[in-house]
Amino acid sequence: MITLYTWTTPNGRKASIMLEEVGLPYEVRPVNIGADEQFAPEFLKVSPNNKIPAIVDDAPQEGNPVSVFESGAILQYLAEKTGRLLAPSGPARVAALEWTYWQVGGLGPMLGQLGYFAHRAPDKHEPSIARFRDEGNRLLDVMERRLGEAEYLAGADYSIADIACYAWASASQRMLRATLGATERPGVARWLEAVGARPAVQRGMEVPKV
Repeated sequence: MITLYTWTTPNGRKASIMLEEVGLPYEVRPVNIGADEQFAPEFLKVSPNNKIPAIVDDAPQEGNPVSVFESGAILQYLAEKTGRLLAPSGPARVAALEWTYWQVGGLGPMLGQLGYFAHRAPDKHEPSIARFRDEGNRLLDVMERRLGEAEYLAGADYSIADIACYAWASASQRMLRATLGATERPGVARWLEAVGARPAVQRGMEVPKV
């Protein structure tokens, strides 16, 4: 059994989508980051960085229960555990890892900062909003170019790279569209529709139910 510690954020939903895709049984432990529950000592034992998502695998391939924090590491761990959504070797594996960590290091942090400065910060600091808006749009343009030449981010096949990017790209079209501007990106739109139609993605986007 996998225990998933998560909340209703794009980062958290990467893990729940992945668990739904690979079909592993899991139990949800909501961690309300609005109430600072991520700083509880019990959660610190699972996630040393006090961030969601995190998982505990009670039945790893070998040894004692394993805890994994950081969303990219969780996606790779579950892919390797199940042999799904990440090629075992070769160019397809390299591409999937490239685009997964492109999201982890770029798309997620930049859109997350834009969301904070544009919508949640008590004082609106226009240079910060402009900085993260411009970088968010640049990254979405990178994504658009890629999806203009490939069906999915890693190439012909759906992979952990698409799971990593979906919730954040979806948020860019919903919560952040007015801030980013209504730029048309047909490749991203086509990809969002295809990925969003997957039943596992739809179920994962509803986790946790609060």
